[in-house]
Amino acid sequence: MNVQEVYLPQGWEARWDTGSNQYVYYNTETGQSQWDVPTRPVYGSGGGGPTTASPPPAGGHQPSKRRQYPTAQMQQVYGSGAAQQPAYDGGAAYGQQQAQAAYPGQAQMPQPQFITPGMEGQQQQQQQQPPAYGQQPGYGGAYDQKQPVDQMANQFQNLQVGQQPAYGAQQGGFVEPKQQHPVHTVNLIGMQPDVRGLDAAPPLALLPSNAAVVQSPHIIPDPSYQRCTLAAMPATQSLLNKSKLPLALVMAPYRSFRESDGDDPVQVVTDSVIARCRRCRVYINPFVTFTEGGNRWKCCMCGLSNEVPQLFDWDSVENKPADRWARKELNHSVVEFVAPTEYMVRPPQPPVYCFVIDVSQPAIQSGMVATAARAILESLDNIPNQDQRTKIAFIAVSTTLHFFSLPTGADAEASMLVVSDLSDVFLPKPVDLLVNLSESRPAIENLLGKLSDMFQESHVVGNALGSALQAAHELIGKIGGKIVCLSASLPTLGTGALKPRDDPKLLGTSKEGSLLQAANSFYKTFAIECSKSQVSVDMFLFSSAYTDVATLSCLPRYTAGETYLYPGFNASRSEDAIKFATEFGKVLASPIGLEAVIRVRASRGIRMSAFHGNFFIRSTDLLALPVLPQDQNYVIELQLEEDLKQPFVVLQTAILHTTCYGERRIRVITQALPTTDTIAQLYASADQIAITSFLANKAVEKIQSNSTLDDARNLVTNRLGEMLSVYKNQVAGSAGASAQLAVPANLALLPLLCCGLVKHVGLREGATIPPDLRAYAHDLLTTLPTQSLVPYIHARFYSLHNMPAEAGTISEEGVVMPPALNLTSERLERHGLFLIEDGQNMFLWVGQEAVPRLIQDVFDLPSYAELQGGKATLPTLDNTFNQRVNAIVAKTRELRRGVYRPTLYIVKSDAEPALRSWALSLLIEDRMDHMSSYAQYLTRVKSKINGS
Repeated sequence: MNVQEVYLPQGWEARWDTGSNQYVYYNTETGQSQWDVPTRPVYGSGGGGPTTASPPPAGGHQPSKRRQYPTAQMQQVYGSGAAQQPAYDGGAAYGQQQAQAAYPGQAQMPQPQFITPGMEGQQQQQQQQPPAYGQQPGYGGAYDQKQPVDQMANQFQNLQVGQQPAYGAQQGGFVEPKQQHPVHTVNLIGMQPDVRGLDAAPPLALLPSNAAVVQSPHIIPDPSYQRCTLAAMPATQSLLNKSKLPLALVMAPYRSFRESDGDDPVQVVTDSVIARCRRCRVYINPFVTFTEGGNRWKCCMCGLSNEVPQLFDWDSVENKPADRWARKELNHSVVEFVAPTEYMVRPPQPPVYCFVIDVSQPAIQSGMVATAARAILESLDNIPNQDQRTKIAFIAVSTTLHFFSLPTGADAEASMLVVSDLSDVFLPKPVDLLVNLSESRPAIENLLGKLSDMFQESHVVGNALGSALQAAHELIGKIGGKIVCLSASLPTLGTGALKPRDDPKLLGTSKEGSLLQAANSFYKTFAIECSKSQVSVDMFLFSSAYTDVATLSCLPRYTAGETYLYPGFNASRSEDAIKFATEFGKVLASPIGLEAVIRVRASRGIRMSAFHGNFFIRSTDLLALPVLPQDQNYVIELQLEEDLKQPFVVLQTAILHTTCYGERRIRVITQALPTTDTIAQLYASADQIAITSFLANKAVEKIQSNSTLDDARNLVTNRLGEMLSVYKNQVAGSAGASAQLAVPANLALLPLLCCGLVKHVGLREGATIPPDLRAYAHDLLTTLPTQSLVPYIHARFYSLHNMPAEAGTISEEGVVMPPALNLTSERLERHGLFLIEDGQNMFLWVGQEAVPRLIQDVFDLPSYAELQGGKATLPTLDNTFNQRVNAIVAKTRELRRGVYRPTLYIVKSDAEPALRSWALSLLIEDRMDHMSSYAQYLTRVKSKINGS
């Protein structure tokens, strides 16, 4: 047996550690062992590898478990006794700065020397320069037959891969202070809100410097994916209760990717190496720690030690060792894994679309059928069908059900089969009803070309929508997919028949809330059946009369679909046809996910307590989404079951889904938040946008649970008053009555957003708002991502006639927008041109004293008197001002995430009272009808705080 003599530098001694069964080296002056030295991989300049002072190896004693690559693979890459090759560095060599300390000011640990008797000179020469990570034998250097492969584990151990100091541990005699958000108090009384703050980023999560295993700029998720109402987690539930602040996650995990906005694509891990905690099943992420020389990783949630997968450091594409610290899941908070077969219950399903189209007289007369057929025909090339597996079916419905047989063949024509039995729905033919889009393309195009003409002479009034939905479920239920329902009248026949209940006498009364709740249980129970069969439902509603959106929207709500409303739709108006065709085409072209489930995991002591959004809760914390649409928002409330002792906590959202191209994937979003035990830090870290989304969902939930609109408005205002009251008394330190309204600077716009919410069409007081519009507003309030929700609650207001010279021109960032104005009519000028938009509608306000030159340049009309109000499309003229206004309108339509195309209305300041009132109702800082002004709202909130 070889005997090694260990020569230790002065000030170091070796002690036998019975726990690890090896020698541990201690500094006699500080008492620190080599394992106490902070060793962090530095991600960035100088390479991605660990910058560390390597500890001395324990003389001959190795860990009991070792990871090793197959010997054949290693010899295939390096050969036996081959010359040393350069290490794979991912663009920057690892270990180039190994002689440097991991933190500024950190003391450098001296390296003990290891000498084997008889080889002193050779070994001393080799010890002069420690090998870089990735250049040691077995990791890119010469493969030596005399050195067993399992010594790679020792090399990991020698490098202390992933070892991190405890938060607050001494680093060269310095204790790292805990970062704090500054607390700034502002007085809102008499102050005009700065609406530019609505675009500001949320407060940062001030994590300890050693929180992540790498120092990557991508370890904090973009708030458009996921954000928390608090950027600091309260250490106790009692502290959270005392603060009155909500604790919730607001997320749009499957948001769209837009390169024009500078979006970074989601990083995809393609090697099928998925490391998960054996106990809590969390996915490996930037906040884990590596132990035992890099052989194991410690879960950041439950603390369990897990073995690192054998191929975690292997590049299967290049067939050579890989750079661990360059792995995407350790550098990015948002990643997507390509899932292996064990994540599949069945082979990936193809995308399936079943169109249920109302062909009753109102649908034909409005032009909905013709427009829908044309839009589908033009979208056939855009429907996800990359692998040629997409299936499609059509069902037309009036007082009977019309099925269409779509045979294959170049000259095939569609044939119609009619079923009049609405109580016991059956499929009239076993084949050719649900067909492959590519194989039956000629028959599909033939059907869409003549669909409207088939029913042009029909005078049938009646809609058996419920029975048609049952038939569609029978048709695609064994596979799953999406039912796309287009209805232009109230369902009055067959299963799920509804009756008009929009009694004008109930509007504005305490009973109005009953009109905003489902009238028939069929649509909810049917939606649950659809969810179990992996079927989602999208509703496109067009009726100019009452449609009962509150009841029909149950289908999308529990099946992860969407509701779209087109009140008063008439295809003869080009604006109506373009809006619907554009949105419908985007929905059909959207790269949806299929068979999705969402689960949020959190550090020990945190649990999910409530869920808001369009999905079905399959178990206590598993959200089932038959189809995962883009840009849909979800809110998940959190509770603390026990006190949090750790310096930071981790929240991880996992979305298992099948892409529309047949690949099973897992999107993982990981977010870390520091803990705090001070109420001041909770308020300084609060996110006003996330809190607004939370309050919007809670207000809608209140209405849908048999409460009144007044109860929902009071919920918003009371929660705001409670938060500001605690801040005033506990943080600002001004107990008793006060003439001021103190708020933290980061929540300065929360009262304005709450004022906009209680004055929103979905909640505001009034007896003239149709229940369909309110119900549709509730759907938008609970599904719009924050980027679209904020302007929906607080519209954007621009002055165009005197905008800066660069506004409307194109810069490196795109079209330059004018500065946003406060939402008050004080900004309106009698000679001016203004744009008000909320993401759903745009109002171009024209003052009655507008000069003829402005009217001529924008509208190509000689005078204001010639201008007609209402829905319009701006002409494109050969003058600079017209081009700038058109550019701003076009940019506004592109600003928001989602498929929506806002309709443009021309509003003359002295005409169309209803249209004028609608536009002015978006100026929420003004008083209108029964709605108080923003100043009055602040006074009301201040009175609640002062207890009067």
